This record gives sequence, structure tokens and C-alpha cells, in this order.
Amino acid sequence: MAGIKELRLRITSVGNIKQITRAMEMVATTKLRRFQDRAMASRPYAQEIAGLITRLAALLGDEITDRPLFQKRKAGKTLALVISSDRGLCGAYNTSLFRSLEEWRADRDVDYFVYGRKANTYMGKRDFEVRRFITDPTLEDIDYRNASITARMLTREFLEGDYSEVWVQYTAFESMSRHVPTWAQFLPIEAGALQQGADSGGDVLLEPDAGTVFDQLVPRYLETRIYNALLESLTSEYASRRFAMKNATDAASDMQDELRSIYNRKRQETITKELLDIVGGAEAVS
Repeated sequence: MAGIKELRLRITSVGNIKQITRAMEMVATTKLRRFQDRAMASRPYAQEIAGLITRLAALLGDEITDRPLFQKRKAGKTLALVISSDRGLCGAYNTSLFRSLEEWRADRDVDYFVYGRKANTYMGKRDFEVRRFITDPTLEDIDYRNASITARMLTREFLEGDYSEVWVQYTAFESMSRHVPTWAQFLPIEAGALQQGADSGGDVLLEPDAGTVFDQLVPRYLETRIYNALLESLTSEYASRRFAMKNATDAASDMQDELRSIYNRKRQETITKELLDIVGGAEAVS
């Protein structure tokens, strides 16, 4: 069993680790609030543009199936954008993402665009075909302009005809304790899903015509989807990191309590033994 000096050192070491994990928890909480606020602020715009696209799709009817971004292809490779984290210490966030990725790609021929160093490292050690690793800017510094550039890259790859479909994998933020790895088809856009249950709004006058307005809005719609996927992933990452650091802090507190209990017991045993030695010595002298 460890001696008193060693126990004292271990208590100090655990206390230092506890301070670090508590600080990381506070940082994660602050950043979580920031990204959650950004995600919430973007939702009204995303919902409005999705509603406009849906209503215009209902007005155009079968005409939209002639547009390149809505045309299904029978064969070809798949392109996927995978969004992970740049850093670890975020619990099962990346592990769950990679498990979902392995299951999804089992029967597909896929090329990848990657956000996040963790995904790039994971794929680099396995048989993944990473076409592009996006590092500038970092995930934390991402904004709508960068998301629109990514959306245009994915759209260009699809229109060039090398890929039959484009998917996005991100982590959906459902609550502080629930973050779900999610696959969403990015291209081709499902015309049926847009038109289903759509309300054309009756007789609407549009200037210019509905087709022109629709074609102008579709790129904004795709950019918004990428931007929201990035924000949801970042929010989920920091929620997971906050939870992991809180658990680490609580575990350090429990370990400190246990070590202090052992330390106090051994210290009391040592004091009792010394007292007995003193008493025994005094009796021997007398």
C-alpha cells in the first residue's frame, strides 16, 4: 500500500487534473452557448428559405425534374462530406460518428470531403479515398461565406457528372445530452420531398417568373443546409466535451475523497503506532 508521502503527492496530482478539467468544462460551456445561439439564430432564415423553395416547387410541378440538380443518375460513385472535430476530449462524439460512417459506406463506392482533423486522421489510417481535407478556416472560425464555398464545391462536383449523389454526415444537436450522427442526401435534391404537402399559396404574382426565382434560391438553400450542418456539429461537439469534462471533474473529486480517506486512516495509524511506541518505551524505562 502507498505511503503517506506518496498519497499526499497523488492527492495533489489529482487536484491539478481536476482544476484543468474544470477549466476545460467552463470553456466548453462558454463556446457551447455561443454556437448554440448561432445555430438558433440561423434557423428562421433556413426555415423561411426552405418554405419558399417548397412553395415554388409546388408551383413549378414537374418542370423542376428537368433541372440538373434534381436529376437522378442510375450509376456512379458517391461523394460524401464528413464533419468531425479538430480536437479530442469530447467523449464519444467522434467514435459514434465513425461507427455510423463505417456502417453507411459498407456497400458504396465513396470519395470524401472532410472537415475536422479527427476524421482526416481516422480515414488516413484506413482505406478511405479523401479527395479534399478542408482546413482553412478551422471549424470554430467557419461562417456562412465559407459554408457557401463548400456548397458550391460539392455542387460543381455533382454537375461535372463524376458522382451520382452527394451526402453530408454531421452530428445533429437534439439536446444537451443527445447528439445523433446523421446522414442527409445533399444532391440530387428530392423533388418529391419538396412538393409533398406543399401549399402554393393560391394565385401568386412573381417578378421575375417562378422558375427564375426558384433557380436563384436553390443555391442559397444548399448553402444554408451546409451552414446548419456545420453549426449543429460544432454545437454537438462542445456539448459532448462539456459533458465529458464534467464527468472527469466529478471522477477527480471522488478520487480525491477516496485518497484523502486512505491518507487520514494511514496518518491516524502512524500516530497511534508512535504513541504506543512512546508509551511502551516509557513503561520499559520505569
